Amino acid sequence: MSNLKRYTITAALPYTNGPVHIGHLAGVYVPADIYARYLRITGNDVIYICGSDEHGVPITIKAKKEGISPQDVVDKYHAIIKKSFEDFGISFDNYSRTSAEIHHKTASEFFMKLYDEGKFIEETSEQLYDEEANQFLADRFVVGTCPKCGNEESYGDQCEKCGTSHNATDLINPKSAITGNVPTKKMTKHWYLPLEKYEKWLREWIVEGHKNDWKANVLGQVKSWLDDGLKPRAVTRDLDWGIPVPVENAEGKVLYVWFDAPIGYISSTKEWAAREGKDWEPYWKDKDTKLIHFIGKDNIVFHCIIFPAMLKAEGTYILPENVPANEFLNLEGNKISTSKNWAVWLHEYLEDFPNKQDVLRYALTANAPETKDNDFTWKDFQARNNNELVAIFGNFINRVVVLTEKYYNGSVPEPNEFSDIDNETLEKLQKFPSIIGNSIARFRFREASQELLNLARLGNKYLADEEPWKMIKEDEERVKTVMYVALQIATALAVLSEPFLPFTSEKLKKILNIGTNELAWNDVEEKEELLHPNHQISKGELLFAKIEDSEIQIQLDRLEATKLANISENNVVEPQKETIEFDDFTKLDIRVGTIIDAIKVPKTKKLLQLKVDVGIDVRTIVSGIAESFNPEDIIGQKVTVLVNLAPRNLKGIESMGMILMTNTADGKLAFIEPENDSVSNGAQIS
Repeated sequence: MSNLKRYTITAALPYTNGPVHIGHLAGVYVPADIYARYLRITGNDVIYICGSDEHGVPITIKAKKEGISPQDVVDKYHAIIKKSFEDFGISFDNYSRTSAEIHHKTASEFFMKLYDEGKFIEETSEQLYDEEANQFLADRFVVGTCPKCGNEESYGDQCEKCGTSHNATDLINPKSAITGNVPTKKMTKHWYLPLEKYEKWLREWIVEGHKNDWKANVLGQVKSWLDDGLKPRAVTRDLDWGIPVPVENAEGKVLYVWFDAPIGYISSTKEWAAREGKDWEPYWKDKDTKLIHFIGKDNIVFHCIIFPAMLKAEGTYILPENVPANEFLNLEGNKISTSKNWAVWLHEYLEDFPNKQDVLRYALTANAPETKDNDFTWKDFQARNNNELVAIFGNFINRVVVLTEKYYNGSVPEPNEFSDIDNETLEKLQKFPSIIGNSIARFRFREASQELLNLARLGNKYLADEEPWKMIKEDEERVKTVMYVALQIATALAVLSEPFLPFTSEKLKKILNIGTNELAWNDVEEKEELLHPNHQISKGELLFAKIEDSEIQIQLDRLEATKLANISENNVVEPQKETIEFDDFTKLDIRVGTIIDAIKVPKTKKLLQLKVDVGIDVRTIVSGIAESFNPEDIIGQKVTVLVNLAPRNLKGIESMGMILMTNTADGKLAFIEPENDSVSNGAQIS
């Protein structure tokens, strides 16, 4: 890969209607950062580009909800996101924003070139309109039933349940998200990119041309879109927040956010080049440049079909060499949700776990959702730190540094003749740059992180086998060689850990007293010696600290509080039923009973056949609670029974009454039972 002149690496622009969470990090920013850092340390010309995506309907909705301007919303979250990335060690060469003047200019010029060359279709059509709000309902200003999967809460541009993109007019039973009204339709003019014209080319370029080097999830989604047939895609919207459409008679219209956002990569590169005194064009227009887009799977269509079609239409830009999209990361078994606050927010993590950036980087990489959705749990996070970073990586470094200080006052000893085990260990050491590098080059970051840990394991095994703490009493000269070899492994870890654990790498280099850029990646493989004899290392310090159960419990309690808050917020109380007379109530004979036997009703999913002692007799009652309770678990359960309900035949069984039930806040069935255990069977409720 080093034969190429330069790399342009982009990470999906985070949307500024909320902070960054671990799902964003695992799917996009950590793998992209590992890749960029690796390319830099191997001597390549790299720019790693990102910025805040600050246009679109969700931001205007949030502004309306909070009673502030859209600019206030994006300013707030841009600042939080930018600082979080910096504090977390994401090594962007430039982090811009789409509200910047340079972006407005770049996106407008891009639009005008395609407009002037006749690459758009101009079309007047009916779009959904809210008469009360006096505005068109673009994207998330409208909700309705998805025409593909039936999700009743689909947005106007995309269904978050099945991932399908569609037009607002495709929704079944649409309603305005602003007023709740059923919208009307009104004529409006927009410009469209005729994607169908690029369908054949896209199939040849991606499905056939990249079938051997692009990820299966990316190829599968692209092929699905192409097989369904591409249609013209609107590049403008009726909104007052965004980049104004730069043509006459386009008042009240802006560039559609999906059109302007990817151009943000280009404008961010321009901003970087202007600051650094460089030419931006080779990074986007030179065929020797390798363009890589890091995204989540929800962005595949935009980066593999729409943006490439835009670049192809413009005609002077290179196309992505790869788009290694990841799947989603869930949290404690549930989908991460910004709106429900079900997330681990980066800025909060940095406050709760100071100086533990690398722990989260490692945990997310070791559990990366590269081929399937994965689940983040706080217990796994704790185990990754305590059992791997502390017990394997940190333990090895600590032993090497402590013994070097103890035996040689921190000076690297002069080795004697190497044994077979020494030579074998050093040979294995020299293979790790290639092993780890090959995994990174193939976007297998999870695999690469485990190979890094295997290098630490190699060091631990070497020390455990040689036991220098015992040998020092018998063969001091042999110990010099053992510690020399161990220090070479420690130095290799300092170099090779930099893409994954940049803060740890920096700390370890200071301990070993080597400069930040003193050793390159390939030096580990090519140099016979990484630390010379008589080199003085510094005093040691722990690289990682154990994370206690109490620290994890705080996070679990926070999530539990969030879950309960969501349940409370979503709890719908049914309205009161119609009024009845007192005489109607007195007809009901409700008594306390006890379940004394329970079996499943054959060939049904919901029904249990119960024998219930209701005081006046023991009777059979069929109840639809089988999906909520196991028969053996409810024997002895106190219940409330309507005993004078007319008998009903259910699946050939005569049911003599009804068990009264209710629902808990989280929707689970619950028995109605007396608090006092002394209430006997047959006691009436009145």
